[in-house]
Amino acid sequence: MAVTGLGLVTPAGVGVEESWTGICAGSGLAARDEVLTGLPVDFSCWVPGFDAAALLGPRLTWRIDRFTQLAMVAARQAVADAALDPEEWDGPRVAVVLGVAAAGGDTWADAYRSLAEGRVDAISPLTLPRSLPNMVAGEVSMDLRATGPCLTTSTACASGATALGIARDLLRSGSCDIAIAGGTDCARVPMGSAAFYRLGALSRRRDDPAAASRPFDVDRDGFVLSEGAGVVVLERPEHARARGARIRGYLAGYGASADGFHATSPRPDGDGARRAVEAALADAGAEPADVHHVNAHGTSTPQGDRIEANLLGTLFGSGTPPVTSVKGAIGHTLGAAGAVEAAVTVLSLERQLVPPTANLNQLDEGLAIDVVTKTPRAHRMTGALSNAFGFGGQNAVLFFRAA
Repeated sequence: MAVTGLGLVTPAGVGVEESWTGICAGSGLAARDEVLTGLPVDFSCWVPGFDAAALLGPRLTWRIDRFTQLAMVAARQAVADAALDPEEWDGPRVAVVLGVAAAGGDTWADAYRSLAEGRVDAISPLTLPRSLPNMVAGEVSMDLRATGPCLTTSTACASGATALGIARDLLRSGSCDIAIAGGTDCARVPMGSAAFYRLGALSRRRDDPAAASRPFDVDRDGFVLSEGAGVVVLERPEHARARGARIRGYLAGYGASADGFHATSPRPDGDGARRAVEAALADAGAEPADVHHVNAHGTSTPQGDRIEANLLGTLFGSGTPPVTSVKGAIGHTLGAAGAVEAAVTVLSLERQLVPPTANLNQLDEGLAIDVVTKTPRAHRMTGALSNAFGFGGQNAVLFFRAA
């Protein structure tokens, strides 16, 4: 399916160009976070200067949680980038599919605080509609007058990629002509940080937060909590051409699988992830030789990065294409990650440029992959993979072709 619009709200900036420039700078963006003061891990990545009231208006901002605010701004960007006007399109032919892993953190934090203080009447009556996962797709559909299929996906850190895959399937089935697809998340709240800390998933590099997220580095020790949103406008190619749209790339293949192994740990042999990659390539009618770049899941965890690197080494042999992980720069945006990275993959194909993996100073011994570091690398490519692997062993892989 044709990619005609992109929207990004990330710790690298509000907007596609801002995010791309920040990611390509090759520096980690984590810092001490006053929201997390007093916690064992008191740093994160967040969207700088994000003024939801200025972007969405004070009334709408008040009504929705931050994870929905992020998604709505990215969705509006993507629709504008696609040169579409919600006032003019055929609403029932426009789908919305958005992924989220940890919905409503800000809202629930406020509600729990009031409850603990015995002030039940202080709990907002909007607590549920602000925090229910399905409301992100619902609110975006209302905002953009998109009245076709409206779905929220939740496959942990694969949620955004899963949303794009399901949107592609809806377009292929003829259920819609346009799909607004992507992911969003904001778990940057005390409970989110504390829970991931207790799980042992977070980096504890408190002495140097900016260097904490270091995918594939020998000294990696966990991921950095982040927030953000990525939205992609997908269209049936004939619909895009008929209206003279600029096509930025094509979502050519989607593969999904389950490890069936463990709640939080991937299969050591990478079998589930491998099957998702193979399914995405088969869906696109492609082979490993058609993959010229991999935007890796690469979260900076000791086990996860090794398993993904070994999978890529097995798939491509000694000739692995250039690999990157944007999480070194912007941290782990959880349910948004697959969509943010999909958008970055489209930009890489469009610009023939692979962004660097921030904070990779020494590749872990035994990882036989070609990871781009320090600065962007110019590279000729027509096909690229974007990997997303989530808790529960839920895997989603997307294969993109250049326009």
